Amino acid sequence: MQFYYGNQMPLRILDEAEFWKHQEEEHTVVIRELVKGLETEYVEALKEWEKVLSNTRQTVVRWIETVIRSGQTLSPTLYQEVLKLVKYLLDESMQFIKFCQYLKENSEPIKNNPTAKVVIDHIIRESEYFVGIAQTLLYS
Repeated sequence: MQFYYGNQMPLRILDEAEFWKHQEEEHTVVIRELVKGLETEYVEALKEWEKVLSNTRQTVVRWIETVIRSGQTLSPTLYQEVLKLVKYLLDESMQFIKFCQYLKENSEPIKNNPTAKVVIDHIIRESEYFVGIAQTLLYS
């Protein structure tokens, strides 16, 4: 993501967040479909993550609509609320990354499936990309 969007930056980060939350949501399905014989507890956890990430994405969409309706200039309060949301999104992605790492380390069908390990590593890298974007905005 480029950081020269000026006053469009809050909208731009929300747009990125919507895209990456959708990716994370889809990744829960990819893992479930890819790994045959995945333990029931992990299947259920992935389904729960799918719901959570879908709800998060819908929240981001509502915030995008709010920012668009606010016009050319965001109030300082609205900008701070967007930053709080971005912090939440970052934390959620960090938890999703930890969950994916846990799966890779603890699920026997994943440990015995080299393709699944590569795919999960790719999923983790994609979530880490969003984390990097969010951290850059929050801490710069």
